[in-house]
Amino acid sequence: MTKIRVLCVDDSALVRSLMTQIINQQPDMTVVAVAPDPLVARELIKLHNPDVLTLDVEMPRMDGLDFLERLMRLRPMPVVMVSSLTERGSDVTMRALELGAVDFVTKPKLGLRDGMMEYGEQIAEKVRAAAASRPRKLAPQTTAARRQLTLSYTTTEKLVAIGASTGGTEAIRQVLEPMPPNSPAILITQHMPAGFTRSFVQRLNTLCALQVHEAEDGQRILPGNVYLAPGGVAHMKVARSGANYVVALEASEPVNRHRPSVDVLFQSAATVAGRNGVGVILTGMGKDGAQGLLAMKQAGAVTIAQNEATSVVFGMPREALSIGAADLEVALPDMSETILRNVASRGNRV
Repeated sequence: MTKIRVLCVDDSALVRSLMTQIINQQPDMTVVAVAPDPLVARELIKLHNPDVLTLDVEMPRMDGLDFLERLMRLRPMPVVMVSSLTERGSDVTMRALELGAVDFVTKPKLGLRDGMMEYGEQIAEKVRAAAASRPRKLAPQTTAARRQLTLSYTTTEKLVAIGASTGGTEAIRQVLEPMPPNSPAILITQHMPAGFTRSFVQRLNTLCALQVHEAEDGQRILPGNVYLAPGGVAHMKVARSGANYVVALEASEPVNRHRPSVDVLFQSAATVAGRNGVGVILTGMGKDGAQGLLAMKQAGAVTIAQNEATSVVFGMPREALSIGAADLEVALPDMSETILRNVASRGNRV
């Protein structure tokens, strides 16, 4: 069996040791080298040609973000960031994902050794997902905005439910940026730990014509607004309050090992919105969302899966397609227009 070759970059000798221990315990991966900073890492990449890089953010001699940006322009490769659970750490992590990092793991605030070992399998899964991902060369920055799409009417009956995991933050950004301010309400479950969704919401609000919220229990769901499930805290459901859609947050057990779970959102959309729903499953590892998307389809909703060529990790869309849950398989650059076209073509359905 060919093992996934990993290079760990961190200025902490303890973290380098823990990451090596976690990764080398897995039968399908091995640490080929460790580096205390990006300058040493640069030479080790040339020497070992690793499959995956784990990269700390705050390091001497060169910041992790600066190194990531240079790396993704010159030699794109799968990168998993190692981030701190702080407000600044979450902001920096969002920037790292924008620059092309596949995913991130968090250092616990207390009990570093025990905390990291406890999440060893999760770290290993993120490395596997990164190894299976499609890193893309970072394009030069441009000030040109994407063309904003149009929708000829507004309806409170239609709503869009989106689920994503690995690679999802950038996919969601690309879906939301062209959406017009009178778009149907959009609810999103993105697999993300507690403390990171707020930074994601703040970033999206600087880029979108829609108003983006970290969802709150009982919040009314309105056109022109986006509701993001709070990471690691609760499942998000669509519910009814009289004639209105409202958000329902439920701090119950994880589903498919995730809280929030895409399946929970999609199942509720199938029940409450029925034929007025549009379900979209984006890039991600695993199978969360496939059964829920099938339920939406069976309830009469339009269901869409991101295609393989544009997915960072095709696991979730592939699973949905394999069970016949998706009506359409769509490239990410065409996703926004496809959603709006299906909303407009069906109009209000009760």
